[in-house]
Amino acid sequence: MRSALFLCTILICHVLPAQEQGTPEKPRLVVGIVVDQMRQEYLYRFHDKYGPGGFRRLMSDGFMLKNAHYNYVPTVTGPGHASVYTGTTPAIHGIIGNEYYDKVGKQYVNCVEDTAYRAVGSPAANGNLSPSRMISSTVTDELELFTQKKSKVIGVSMKDRGAILPAGHMPDAAYWYDSQSGRFITSTYYMAALPEWLVKFNAQNLVDKYLSQTWEPLLPLRQYTESGPDDTPYERVFVGKNGSTFPYNLGELRAKNGNFGLLTSTPFSNDYLTQMAEAALAGESMGKDDITDFLCISYSAPDAIGHGHGPNAVEVEDTYIRLDKNIESLLKKLDQEVGQGNYTLFLTADHAVVDVPQYLKDNKMPAGYFNGATLQKKLDEYLSAYYPGKTFVENISNQQIFLNQEAFSRDPRSSGMDVYIVTELIGKYLMALDGISNYYTEATIRQGNFGEDGLKGKVIRGYHPKRSGDIAYVLESGWIESTATRGTTHGSGYAYDTHIPAIFFGHGIKKGSSVLPHTITDIAPTISVLLRIQFPSGTTGHPVSEALK
Repeated sequence: MRSALFLCTILICHVLPAQEQGTPEKPRLVVGIVVDQMRQEYLYRFHDKYGPGGFRRLMSDGFMLKNAHYNYVPTVTGPGHASVYTGTTPAIHGIIGNEYYDKVGKQYVNCVEDTAYRAVGSPAANGNLSPSRMISSTVTDELELFTQKKSKVIGVSMKDRGAILPAGHMPDAAYWYDSQSGRFITSTYYMAALPEWLVKFNAQNLVDKYLSQTWEPLLPLRQYTESGPDDTPYERVFVGKNGSTFPYNLGELRAKNGNFGLLTSTPFSNDYLTQMAEAALAGESMGKDDITDFLCISYSAPDAIGHGHGPNAVEVEDTYIRLDKNIESLLKKLDQEVGQGNYTLFLTADHAVVDVPQYLKDNKMPAGYFNGATLQKKLDEYLSAYYPGKTFVENISNQQIFLNQEAFSRDPRSSGMDVYIVTELIGKYLMALDGISNYYTEATIRQGNFGEDGLKGKVIRGYHPKRSGDIAYVLESGWIESTATRGTTHGSGYAYDTHIPAIFFGHGIKKGSSVLPHTITDIAPTISVLLRIQFPSGTTGHPVSEALK
């Protein structure tokens, strides 16, 4: 009897601490997947064409947010990746565009540009890159800080910003595709030489194999019932091809379409990136111990293909059917190398996309094209009637107007009233133009509420006081800045650009879904709670409590 009581006491002593903790062990690996230009509706529209092991596995065995949105403008790649991993918006993390006008240096800059560093892996490549322009920490940074840099953090993407921004400021590496050499490279911000596993991976020359293929639909064309016809007037055409229709003989097209750069406009770049991610997983032995590692993957092909063909194209549907197979391959590799239940994965997008405006117009939907290229000249002419000989507009980009401050400060007769008058004149001019929905001055934005709803709130959350312009304007629904009627783009605060997938899967995640509203800034704090680490420094989002066990 005494022996039995003693044994029970021993067992209780072992069980109680685990019960008191209340939370399971941390995952050995977190995998963050960002699909460039993915709409939430693609999960539903192409569902029956997906296999059981890719998107459908994530949807059935993970936790899906059905009402997840970006809560700022501009909805483009650089800000999107930064917001996913910082848990905040451009107003705080500072990445206000892919490229933006530097009003101090009076020049355009790339959001990951940094002339202090150079390329590693291809001397002629653009390697003047780092995450230095992102001024908030990321969830990957906080993991490194928590573990005293014992965690391995790696970012991989076909785009430099898609690899650099998610990996944060202190990762082990970020690798991106060099379209000049067809290889993955990095910069001296991270290392002096590529690791041996990547040297071997690059040496396989896989890109030449992919670009010697013909891109044909995986299924018979008649089965792509979720898309429009293959031959439409709404798609861009590759140089050297008569129309935007299958098949695409890449071997014949590559010479006139950027050679190695052509790969990024085909779904084969997703295959290549998946192989790269799996090589990094093995080469760095990620997820092999109890110190959590973090692998950031960004699939860029859907963006290039979506821009060129639009979301109603067969090419886009085929790309997602193929991407589904990439996701399945990656999940199988994670199951084998890390083990089911030992990793947590999330999948989202950096933005969605609007239908081709000309297609919308032809179907009597509100849409149009705004010629932003001529706006500065027209504004100068308009303002000269009130202020002869003066030039007040310094730059217009990313739907923001930067005023020439010297035009006010140099004239001793000028005052703050002149700034107000010029701003109001510009606003009056903008509101008379077709396609302009509204405009917001710097004063209006600064006085606004960060939590404000509607388009104004999205402008406020996308506005950085030291980097953004003096006036922001918003286009009408369905309108884009372009003069070309083929292809499409993104960047607005409308639902077609903001509504994206957000799925959590694996260790510590419940099965289920939610229709409650969530913003993209909720992903980083959710992963932070799961890992029991500090939230990124600028976090404005909140953990998705309903997804966590």
